[in-house]
Amino acid sequence: MNTRNSKILGAAVATAALAVSLPLAITAQAEPTTTPAPTTPLSDWQGNCDPLRAELAPTGATKESLSKLPVGQALAAIPSLSTFTSAINGGLNPEVNIVPVLENGPYVVLAPNNDAFAKLDPAQLDALKADPAALTKLDYYHVFLGLLGPSDVAGQRPTQQGEEVKVSGKDGDIKVNDTAKVICGGIQTENARIYIIDTVLDPNMPPEPLTPQTSFSNTGKPLSPSSTTTSAPAPEPAPEPAPAG
Repeated sequence: MNTRNSKILGAAVATAALAVSLPLAITAQAEPTTTPAPTTPLSDWQGNCDPLRAELAPTGATKESLSKLPVGQALAAIPSLSTFTSAINGGLNPEVNIVPVLENGPYVVLAPNNDAFAKLDPAQLDALKADPAALTKLDYYHVFLGLLGPSDVAGQRPTQQGEEVKVSGKDGDIKVNDTAKVICGGIQTENARIYIIDTVLDPNMPPEPLTPQTSFSNTGKPLSPSSTTTSAPAPEPAPEPAPAG
């Protein structure tokens, strides 16, 4: 009788111990076993970017928040780019909305600020608003392919409009076509890099295009420098006069 009671008591204790340990085991298995991968820090903006930070402060927009936005939304979040944003999103002319194209980047966007547009003759801006082809040409001349930061954006690059732009300098000292200065550059978005410039670029006045220096023969083979020019054949000597008879 005592043996039987001992067996029953032992079974009850074992069951209770299992009931206590089971939730602990499940909880232990639910703990994550991996740590998240470290994120790459964003590059600093280059140039005189304090005014940009100041105008973004009331909205709460930051370098980090802009980097997560498609480029159209990032441009629209910067108050000093409102005219350029209207030029590309249908605000100036409903027929001209290139934002869906830009958001299929990667692109470098050269964005003139409102002061740059204020330097245009008012009649010129009115003409752009009334001419969708001219406005589209202007918009695409401010865009070229790539995700280039301020240290490597320099070069002569074909724009989406077709003509080239010349970018010179690096970091906080960058110019475009020798006339427009980058105020603040390297602003990262989800699929683009924005460079705020102080002058509207003129697609009708692009830099001289870069052309290859090597000449090619009709067979497609490159010619040596000495063979790129052809000299005239030497004249044959004049016949000697016949002796007098």
